Amino acid sequence: MTTETYVTDNPAASRFEIRVAAPDSEPVGFTEYHLSEGEMAFLHTEITADREGQGLAGTLVREALDDARRRGLAVLPYCPFVRVWIGRNREYTDLVPVDRRVRFNL
Repeated sequence: MTTETYVTDNPAASRFEIRVAAPDSEPVGFTEYHLSEGEMAFLHTEITADREGQGLAGTLVREALDDARRRGLAVLPYCPFVRVWIGRNREYTDLVPVDRRVRFNL
């Protein structure tokens, strides 16, 4: 069974949100960020307990990082989940400034 997911940026709350089944449903997860001067710092990622283990956090982070890339933003992965995810998906390492990669173990 395939579940359709919807990831949207909610700038008023400084977070990307993920929904399942319908774009107007309640969010089942989010990744918080702080935006400043060409950088998007990811701070915290969370998925509701009843949706954990379904790959939603990875989908959420991929979409958020793709959005940062489209906007030409550097990424600072302070959130441990985002940092590990980038480490496992090396095609996203270029989003982290070279001089900051050591700090994030990338």
